[in-house]
Amino acid sequence: MADPWQGEAPPYTEPPAFNVPGAVLALLVAIVGLHLLIEWLPLAAQREVLFLFALFPLRYAGVDGIVEGLPGGFAAEIWTPITYTFLHGGWTHLIVNSVWLLAFGSPLARRFGVLRFFLFYFLCGAAGAFLHVAIYPASPVPVVGASAAISGLMGGAARFVFLGDGPLGALGGNRSAGAPQRSAGIFASLADRRTLIFVGVWVGLNFLFGATALSGALGVTAQVAWEAHLGGFLAGLLLFGLFDPIRYSPSGGPGNVGYGEWLGKDREK
Repeated sequence: MADPWQGEAPPYTEPPAFNVPGAVLALLVAIVGLHLLIEWLPLAAQREVLFLFALFPLRYAGVDGIVEGLPGGFAAEIWTPITYTFLHGGWTHLIVNSVWLLAFGSPLARRFGVLRFFLFYFLCGAAGAFLHVAIYPASPVPVVGASAAISGLMGGAARFVFLGDGPLGALGGNRSAGAPQRSAGIFASLADRRTLIFVGVWVGLNFLFGATALSGALGVTAQVAWEAHLGGFLAGLLLFGLFDPIRYSPSGGPGNVGYGEWLGKDREK
């Protein structure tokens, strides 16, 4: 007899403490390792790394003669929306991003698997980059950091972590022991009060720290690219369903296999 819930994830169980998925750990090691390597380089070499791999909106301005001072040419227009996520403006920036990566990347990596996780992460980072470029099309100020990509992880996690069968569903007493995880559509997710509060608080904090003078008042001297954060978050929130390997049906029954299946059965055990 066919299983009516074929394609679902196994029942949710609390993971052991400090059990970081391999994809998240590999990403964290790469980010920290590159930061250490760049800091070891001479200042002139650090400057070259910044010019070659940071996101410069003016690369996309299309004005003759405006980008002659930047290396990489057209190829850099392709790779910098990815490579800028590996660069950070200092240890504080790196540590804060690392904490959020561990917190929100872990549940997504467990749910997505390795390949889907990395594709989702870098797509959200690129979405944040291009929203920033669209708003500041000829800005000469470089953008660095994994914040937009991690914001995408937050947006994706918001689609399921607060629901009754999600990792944080028990906060509201809604998750039964051994209940299977099911995918939820975006409207079902946003109908949850805790999800709405999380989204509202996240957007509000980014606006306060990025679009107002609050960050300067608190001693944060670097410009916060909150528009890139917003772009990444919205990408994660809206595109989560395309990557989710768990079937969804509005009626609560088995749904169609989504985009995730043809990417391969790479779910981490």
